[in-house]
Amino acid sequence: MEKKTTLILSFIAGAAVGAAVGYLLSSGKGEELLSDLKEAAGKVKDEFDKQTDKGKEFINDLNNMAHDNT
Repeated sequence: MEKKTTLILSFIAGAAVGAAVGYLLSSGKGEELLSDLKEAAGKVKDEFDKQTDKGKEFINDLNNMAHDNT
């Protein structure tokens, strides 16, 4: 019974989110929301790329230190 309840609640939550997104996209606020989301996603991607590059540099430094010590 617990799985059925979780499934039903998940379906209801998904339908509510879908309805809210549909409403926002059909109203004038939808375009503004999409613009804000695209801008935020771009910032997150830029930060992710920056942190990934720093991580790669760190790994390369560790690798170089390991080779220097052998």
